[in-house]
Parts: sequence; C-alpha cells; structure tokens
Amino acid sequence: MPYMPRLIDSIVDLHLKAFGAVEIAGTMWSGKTWTARAHGESEVSFDRRQTRELAEMDVDTVLGGPRPCVIDEWQVVPEVWDAVRGKVDEAAGKRGLYILTGSSRPAKGKTRHTGSGRISRLKMWPMSLFELGASSGSVSLSGLFNGEFESRPVDTSLERLASLACRGGWPAAFGLDDEAAQVVPAQYLDALFAKEDENAPGSERELRTFLRSLARNIGSAATLDTIARDMGLVNSDGKVSDASGRKVRAFLDYFLGRYVVCDLEGWDAPIKSPRRLRTKPKHGFADPSLPAALLGAGSQTLMGNLQLFGQLFEELCLRDLRIYTSVMKDAHPDSLHYYRDSDGLEVDAVIELKDGRWGAIEIKLGANKADAAAHSLIRLRDKVAANPAARNPEPSFLLVLVGKTDYQYRMPNGVIVAPITELTA
Repeated sequence: MPYMPRLIDSIVDLHLKAFGAVEIAGTMWSGKTWTARAHGESEVSFDRRQTRELAEMDVDTVLGGPRPCVIDEWQVVPEVWDAVRGKVDEAAGKRGLYILTGSSRPAKGKTRHTGSGRISRLKMWPMSLFELGASSGSVSLSGLFNGEFESRPVDTSLERLASLACRGGWPAAFGLDDEAAQVVPAQYLDALFAKEDENAPGSERELRTFLRSLARNIGSAATLDTIARDMGLVNSDGKVSDASGRKVRAFLDYFLGRYVVCDLEGWDAPIKSPRRLRTKPKHGFADPSLPAALLGAGSQTLMGNLQLFGQLFEELCLRDLRIYTSVMKDAHPDSLHYYRDSDGLEVDAVIELKDGRWGAIEIKLGANKADAAAHSLIRLRDKVAANPAARNPEPSFLLVLVGKTDYQYRMPNGVIVAPITELTA
C-alpha cells in the first residue's frame, strides 16, 4: 500500500532541518515506521536477531548508510541512543542525520544522555478522522484561533461514528470493511499482552485487568484506589494498602511508557497557578478502539448504549485533538488540557497556545446537548475574565464539538457548534 500522508509529516521535515536526529515515539501500529521511511533514505531494523547482536557488539556498524538513516524501535538496543547522540556531535552541525522510532521507553539507566539539543522528540498517535478521510477539514483549530468559521449544513451519521470509534485509527485497518477492521484493535491488545517484557509489573492477566478497569472508568479522573479495587488489590477490610497503590501506579506508568495510555492534565488561566499541578490528570487511551475492544463493544453495542457511546466518542475526539494540536504552529507539547474546579465546573478540553491564547471545547454526542455544553463554556469564560491573574482573559473561541448535527453554526452567545467530522488542525 502506498504511504498515506500524515499531519506530522511537515513537523518531521521541520525538525530534521533543526536537529541532528529526530525521535518519533508512539504506540505500536500507529504508523511510525511508515512515516519514518517516507522521510528517510536508509533503514536499520532490529527485527532481525543478527542486526541486534551486531549492534550490541559494536553499535557504530549499524549506523551507516545514506542519511537520514531510520533506526526502527531503537529501544531494543538502548545503546543506540547514546551512539546517535555521539554521531550528531561528530557531524559538527549537520542536520537530519537520523530518524529513530520507538513504541516504549527504555528502562531507567539504559541511556546515559538525554539527547537535548541533538535529538528532538515527537509524539505520534493512530490516524485522525481527517487523515482517514472521514473529516472534511472545513473547520480548523488554527482558523478558530484566528476568528475563522463559516456556518453551513453538514452531513453526519451516528452509525458511521460508532464504526469509526470501534475500528480506530490504525493504518493497518485502512480500507478494510468494518467487521475486519474491528479485529485489529483486539489483535493489538493480544500482541501487547503476549509480548515478553521483563519490565512488565505483573502477569498478562493483571495487565489486561488493569486496562479493563481503565476502560470501565473512561470519561472520569479515576483514582488509583478505584482501579486497585477493580483489580482485587484490597485488604480484608476492603481498604487499599500503600503497597497496592504503588503496584497500580507501576501498571499506569508501564502503559504510559508504552504510549497506550495518555494523560490529560488540568488547566487554569494563570500560567503559574498551582491548580495546573494539583488537578489530577485524566487517564485515557491512545485510540478509542482500545477501550471498545477491552469492553467487548462493537458498533451495534454503541448504538444500543448511548452512555457508553458518548464516552467512547469523547475518547475519539480527544485523540483527534491531541493530533491536531501537536501539529499546530503556535502550540507546544502540553497545549491540550481539561478544566475542573471545586465549584463542580468541568470542561472537556482547553487548548492553550504559546502566546497565551486559549480556546475551550465541550464534547457532546448530539447537538441536542449544545445548550448545556455552551452554559459550561460561558461559565468558564466568565470565571477566567474575573481572575486578575489571567494573562489572556478572553478565549479565542468556545466550541461544542458534536457527533450528530444537521448544521455547523454559531449560537447567539458566540459559542460555535461543529461536528468532529468537519475538524482538522
């Protein structure tokens, strides 16, 4: 199959011009290798035992070839990181020498240097709806920050969205019918659990139970105690011990390190506000098809369970928002957040740019919930405006991101309603 262009392509090109090497990190099967090959001239893959052994004996022997040289799954031989850093130093200012891909972080102590100033780091997720051809891209986040929006009729389908949530954004599923595509995330999980990993904090059964608990609690900032109880890690009195809490934390760190789980951090308007650090992160998935597969839910299941559908739809939207913000010119690596305060106000997503501009997004399955969503967004806007420490009190936009609607439009209060199937970066 020919290479399918990704939104990250322009960012990879930019970083190759600025740095000696670029790392593309992300969950397995997200298309990192295909993207790296599209920008590289040669490749080293550690799928072959002989190549691994050769690299372990003398890593310099595998770093030749035309540049940029793609080094696939570099963490299999962690010494590669330090060797690449050394090669970049020896090149005396030359750029774009190596592209590294990685689907997990190596164990602590396996690399000596951070690579700062030599190796830039990019994150990659499965494909967004725009990359899959399931979004027209008529509404761009960059355009919303610049005041650009056009009201018009749109064509949306809940059945189609249910299918897109369950099949996910896996490049390997592109072009497959729904039945075949929905096998891919289940096989992804089997491959993930079956993979022999000395760093795994528990058995295959425990790993699967942890992720099932996380899937059961999607849409909420589930505590480690909640997950521990789901896993049966409680004392005879029903309480979670400190040791059980540390064990659950180890499971969470393990899947964060494999880019399967993604954290969404809290936000407050003052850039130095302690609330940004004190608000518990929400734990989500790299792709909505993963919790769907863990819960055994197909597209027909979602059509009969709108509560679950709404939760997986939110996961789908957050995946796309991560992808879109990661390639926006004025965004930074932590531009996407969520908001929650002691007054019970919660907003699903807040995007903050480097210059302080921000926009807030509420996610609803249908436009029939737009009024309630707009009320939350306006409450947030008014709270920020009343905070003298906020450096940019007025939002660039307030958006209700929906699944089903006949129109994309601006409400009299200024809040925009638009479907995810029209959104892009």
